[in-house]
Amino acid sequence: MSKVIISDKMSPKAAEVFVSRGIKVDVQADLSDEKLCSVIKDYDGLAVRSSTQVTEELISYATQLKVIGRAGIGVDNINIPAATSKGIVVMNTPFGNSITTAEHTIAMMMALARQIPTANTSTQAGKWEKSRFMGVELCNKSLGLIGCGNIGSIVARLAIGLRMKVSVYDPYLSNDVASDLGVKKLDLEDLLAEADVISLHVPLNGDTRNILNSQSLKKVKSGCKIINCARGGLIDEFALKDAIQSGIVSGAALDVFSEEPAKDNPLFGMEEIIATPHLGASTLEAQEKVAIQVAEQMSDFLLDGGVTNAINMPSIGVEEMGALGPYLKLADQLGSFAGQLTVSDIKSVTMEFEGDVASLNTEPMSAMFLSGLLRPQLESVNAISALSIARERGIDIRELKSTECRDYKTLLRLRVITDEQERTISGTLFSDDKPRIVNIKGIPIEAQLAPSMLYITNDDRPGLIGAMGGALGDAGVNIGTFSLGRSFEGGDAIALISVDGEVPNKVVNLLSELQAVNQVKLLKF
Repeated sequence: MSKVIISDKMSPKAAEVFVSRGIKVDVQADLSDEKLCSVIKDYDGLAVRSSTQVTEELISYATQLKVIGRAGIGVDNINIPAATSKGIVVMNTPFGNSITTAEHTIAMMMALARQIPTANTSTQAGKWEKSRFMGVELCNKSLGLIGCGNIGSIVARLAIGLRMKVSVYDPYLSNDVASDLGVKKLDLEDLLAEADVISLHVPLNGDTRNILNSQSLKKVKSGCKIINCARGGLIDEFALKDAIQSGIVSGAALDVFSEEPAKDNPLFGMEEIIATPHLGASTLEAQEKVAIQVAEQMSDFLLDGGVTNAINMPSIGVEEMGALGPYLKLADQLGSFAGQLTVSDIKSVTMEFEGDVASLNTEPMSAMFLSGLLRPQLESVNAISALSIARERGIDIRELKSTECRDYKTLLRLRVITDEQERTISGTLFSDDKPRIVNIKGIPIEAQLAPSMLYITNDDRPGLIGAMGGALGDAGVNIGTFSLGRSFEGGDAIALISVDGEVPNKVVNLLSELQAVNQVKLLKF
């Protein structure tokens, strides 16, 4: 009999599902980290919310663990690479909180428009300051959504129901889907200048961190209001405080903060700020829904091998994992590489399989390609949902196979065509089964990807490699590997540099300013 432990506070419906499916379940939400490490070896499944930290150390003790289920979207508390390396499936419930979070966004917007929290405090203090709390209507106002994925699209529909005019900045949203939603696509600068209310609905990554900063906040419509129920870190909180104090922004409603629990924050104490303690998913319905979903998904996997909403694997049988595992990792890395460099609408994606790989089941590899490609913009995407999301966004998907492979025994190639460019990237497996990138944009290069890498394109010029290394060395950034490729002598060149630790933005900017450098991008894997 399979055995599962629930280590966080969760709706009792989860335990009921496990029992009804014939799975033994222990609910122990008060275990210390040390105690959980000592008992995890006895369980096949671990169900968590956000409190339990599923670290590499904990996973090292999980000798029979097969699946980790997260009741909710975010998996920041789970060490995905460590779980993957041990063959443990990590699942989440990406859609269970969507309606609840969208409704909280609308509630925050209304509370901000009518100054409800401060009016409540004033009235209960025995004051009657009716003339002090002059609100604004939302009807006919312009709502600008930064990001229009699952939650953002629900917010759009709710806002249209309030007769708001909705515009969207989302490079991955096709014109057809935007038309069906009834929203207008804008670039970020135009959206900031037009919107009366700005609401954020994007994941937190290198491109979106502080997307509202001192520079972008200078471009907003005077008196606009800002809502963030997505992720802390999307807004530079000091810059927002300055924008409010200067009158550029009239107020903000925030459910998330750069540091949580938020006990001290530069925005606290400002009358123009409404703050809630990360309540976006905190409704009885949402908590019950995600608890039931994660229990059902874990039960399906433990009893029948079915995989739903997996973060680190597509829908494949256990017997296939041995052969496909290295290819899945390669496909994910190639997709992630291209996705982190893509900033405009994707029109088509072609996934090519040459040599030995063409005789295998390529469907899960295609799912990993798409998942990696879309993940930088869509936090909830995974190998299960990637294909349907891509099609919903009007992306043309193609898969090509050939048992012939000219230069390698096996090769995976990804071609991405956007509004602005065509990008190709190829990779292979060497005898150690470790993924390697072997070609980028037609330029041969051999590189094994690392957690943090600098991607630099430049003109092939003498002395530039030394200048790059010198700039990183002067900044105290240690280089792990340095891979180079060029089209021909004096032509286009590429550098892939693995680095230890974080690379400050000022160092990226410094590298960008080197003579003959065309692009510098910090990539995370």
